[in-house]
Amino acid sequence: MLSGSIPNAFTNLHYGIDIDLSYNELTGPVPPSPNLLNASIQGNPCLCGNVTGVKLCTSQIKKKKNHPFRHKLILVIMLPLIGVVLLGLFTYGFIAYRQQWKKSPRKPLEEESGDYFHITSFDGKVVYDDILKATNDFSEAYCIGTGGYGIVYKAKLQPDNVVAVKRLHSSSENVDHSGFLNEVRALTNIRHRNIVKLYGYCSHPRHSFLIYEYLEKGSLGSILRSDVLAKELDLLKRVNIVKGVANGLAYMHHDCTPPIIHRDISISNILLDSDYEACISDFGTSKLLKLDSSNWTAVAGTYGYIVPELSYTMVGNEKCDVYSFGVVALEVVMGKHPGELITSLLTLSDDHLVLANVEDSRIPPPSSQVEKQVMSVLRVSRACLNSNPLERPTKHQVSNLLMKA
Repeated sequence: MLSGSIPNAFTNLHYGIDIDLSYNELTGPVPPSPNLLNASIQGNPCLCGNVTGVKLCTSQIKKKKNHPFRHKLILVIMLPLIGVVLLGLFTYGFIAYRQQWKKSPRKPLEEESGDYFHITSFDGKVVYDDILKATNDFSEAYCIGTGGYGIVYKAKLQPDNVVAVKRLHSSSENVDHSGFLNEVRALTNIRHRNIVKLYGYCSHPRHSFLIYEYLEKGSLGSILRSDVLAKELDLLKRVNIVKGVANGLAYMHHDCTPPIIHRDISISNILLDSDYEACISDFGTSKLLKLDSSNWTAVAGTYGYIVPELSYTMVGNEKCDVYSFGVVALEVVMGKHPGELITSLLTLSDDHLVLANVEDSRIPPPSSQVEKQVMSVLRVSRACLNSNPLERPTKHQVSNLLMKA
């Protein structure tokens, strides 16, 4: 019988020898030897170790208990680190992609691959087909007007859904699509009662057009040129039309970011709804103002409404619209273009600014209250027509003056 701990000699025995250490009052840990894995060591309650028939030693129990804790600790430390690394890689990749996207050249709307449709609240391709059907493939029978950049058609899509469609002139007529794109950019985000609503647009190899709300009374120019229709526009209606145009321009110049100048304000580009409310239309020559730019521009506009300074300078700004508005306001009151009266008007004092010199003979004279408002329009018009653009009022000032009239 042995006593004490297991001798190291047993650990050095050759494989294949059977060892019987049962009931020898052995104590302590069993040496980690392959010879002792299958040894018979029962009856030694004081032995411990990682072999069959004995209990684990105290140190082994602690190690086993600490093992899963270390794994958890490693996971707690590593998972956040891995998350931070992945987030950093994703952020770097996203920033690199955005920078590359900004640097890469992008084609304008009409040059993008495929057809391009945007119709508010509608399926663009379905509306495209409906418009071709409603206008009989843009037949002259549905034409209601012609502008510098396109022909306008009336399209009845449903019994209660009538729209105006401005079809862009074909490229064979050497008309650039920039007017189409300018109008889209200018009108996409505009929401104002005195600016025509743009419902949608389409860029297509066969047809490119814009879809507007349909305004029943048509253009202000067509009404004033008709002796019959002009009689429906008494001076009170005409004053309200002037106020509406002023409000629309004030919104464009002061409430849009960036500000928008129209560059072609004339009676032909002002539409009237069934209540004779004025809406500014035809933004084909509009320009989005860059506040840090000198805004050099080619001459644009309608003869008779263009500011005199554009004959010797190419700088375009919101004061161009102010001048054109002055011409329009006079024309609305007179019922015809003021022509040479513009020059003489600038020299008249308030005492010599008499309505009888400019009133439209096709309509009855106004009441005293309305006459005061008309005189206010004339004074504002004179200020807008100042030959020095720096001395012309802003559209906010014009709108406020007319609202007080």
